Amino acid sequence: MEKQLLAHLIIVLGLSVIVILAFLKVRIPAVLGFILTGVLAGPHALGIIEGRGEVEALSELGVVLLLFSIGIEFSLKDLLESRRTVLVGGSIQVVLTAVTVYFLCTMLGLGHPQSAFLGILVSMSSTAIVLKMLDERSEITTPHGKNTLSILIFQDLLVVALMPMLPIVSAGTANVGGSIPVLVGKAAALMLFLYASYRWVVPMLLYQIARTKSRDLFMLSIILICLGIAWLTSLLGLSLALGAFLAGLIISESEYSQEALGRILPLRDIFMSLFFISVGMLLDLGFIVHHLGAVIGLTLLIIFLKVFTGSFSTLVLGYPFRATVLAGLALAQIGEFSFILSKSGLDMGLITTDSYQILLAISLLTMAATPFVINASPALADLAVRLPLPHRVLSGLRPLGIRPAGEAPARMTDHLVIIGYGVNGRNVSRAASMTGIPYVVIEMNPDTVRAERRKGTPICYGDATQEAILHHVGIHRAHVVVITIPDAPSARRVTELVRKLSPATHIIARTRYLKEVEPLYALGADQVIPEEYETSIEIFARALAEYLVPRDDIERCINELRSSGYGMFRSLSGEATTIADLQHNLPDFKVHTLTVHPGSPLAGQTLIETQIRKRYQVSILAIRRGDRTIINPGGDDVLLPGDMIIVSGDLESVLSIIPVLRGIPVRSCD
Repeated sequence: MEKQLLAHLIIVLGLSVIVILAFLKVRIPAVLGFILTGVLAGPHALGIIEGRGEVEALSELGVVLLLFSIGIEFSLKDLLESRRTVLVGGSIQVVLTAVTVYFLCTMLGLGHPQSAFLGILVSMSSTAIVLKMLDERSEITTPHGKNTLSILIFQDLLVVALMPMLPIVSAGTANVGGSIPVLVGKAAALMLFLYASYRWVVPMLLYQIARTKSRDLFMLSIILICLGIAWLTSLLGLSLALGAFLAGLIISESEYSQEALGRILPLRDIFMSLFFISVGMLLDLGFIVHHLGAVIGLTLLIIFLKVFTGSFSTLVLGYPFRATVLAGLALAQIGEFSFILSKSGLDMGLITTDSYQILLAISLLTMAATPFVINASPALADLAVRLPLPHRVLSGLRPLGIRPAGEAPARMTDHLVIIGYGVNGRNVSRAASMTGIPYVVIEMNPDTVRAERRKGTPICYGDATQEAILHHVGIHRAHVVVITIPDAPSARRVTELVRKLSPATHIIARTRYLKEVEPLYALGADQVIPEEYETSIEIFARALAEYLVPRDDIERCINELRSSGYGMFRSLSGEATTIADLQHNLPDFKVHTLTVHPGSPLAGQTLIETQIRKRYQVSILAIRRGDRTIINPGGDDVLLPGDMIIVSGDLESVLSIIPVLRGIPVRSCD
């Protein structure tokens, strides 16, 4: 028996390595590779492994460790801070989906308990796949990322709450323990035990173990707490997974939670891979082939349904339509917890074997489609906002306390527009307030807008990818626009739209990664600040300081690094300090770095032919061409497409030449 189990594990792991390696090369999540491995190795495909009992036993341990790690990561404080999004958005999404599926199932002739159970299963989404995709795309901190995460949290909590309720929902098809009062009594006794463990037993035990400074002992103790409480709940007729979650919840509020989580994550990932493999083994390909039309039709129907319910739930919270569509597309699949619940429901008779196989096939297809749906979501959201929908829907159903955007300052001139009010946006606005620069903020989070307006912050609620919002803040009269949103597709769209509406406005865009720099420049940004690059500069500067390298040498290294590394980012090297000093000492003296675009009428002309000083009242101080800088250029020097010119003059004159350099006809903005 031991040799057979070892052989099965070797086959499964070897096959999964091959499949996942192929999946990662085409940027498909590893979770889908594990599922495909199970399908291929299972009894309904290649038949490499006929019996799946051993793998299912190990996968059950993976589910226990998953719920345990979720319990450790779960924070009551964070839940209270985002309770509105979690409770309101999550409940609307789950209820709408479950009720719709319930009525559809009853119309097809299914019983009420089975229809209700299927409705709950379909309402669940995949936490593992969605969070991994959002993290890879750096979208977890975006408005739609936060809303998606909040709804996923609600779904996970609902699964935990439903586990002990399944015997009751089954309406007598399983042994409930004699009666509902008996079940309630068991639950009350368990809660008392857990409270005592939370308050006294576990903290004291972990404190004594931590004092030994033994990593092995700490690891064994964490596993003991997890499995011990899970085993206790199973003795009371509840599920192992529920006990594991409660065990994690006990540890989550202690000072040892992060250490425990770090120890358990590697084990969780290993056993969870076996869980997804075992799910793939359950799929009966012959059954699916005979019902292929129904499976594909139901898959498409459920994707559309979940996109609608996910979008509507975030729309009710007050977010703009584009952000709600992105959240709905991210939630358009049936998740891994549905597998856990459906297996229990099958054992209790809540669903039939045929219903289970169809649900399993639909779940796998929706999960397989998720990476492609999320990657295409920005383009799909852009198409959605072009639909002839009411302005109130496109801009967001605003909660009470959020005034319409039209009440924000409308006639500001030469002002700063800040798009996004995260850490970067707050710092920029604080600096603007300290220096007396007029500014206005555009933010999509209605709760943030409400809180900041109470403080007197000039902030507008809206989606900056909409022209109406940009017109409202006077984008064509703005001097500078700072784009701080972390969502790369949205940042590109905003950059393009701002440049289209206001050719003379100076655009500074923030991005996380170097790969986003060139696309933003191509769309019209004047400066792009990649956090990835700036962070590396700050780290190396501090490292040199620790070696007592003189500060002027550090500054020289920074300038050289920026000059070489930022060559494609339109930055300068040594001239920056001199220009900054000039602008500081001469407030009316404006110095700007501008680009000569291929479509400019000045491209290909000598400085004498352009008559820049006569026509536009600006002077060219230098021309930057590749790695070469022409200081004090003469009249015979030619302006070439792609040249960067450093010009000086008053603000109005500098602004007047920008459209000419871009090849855009000057037009009235009013």
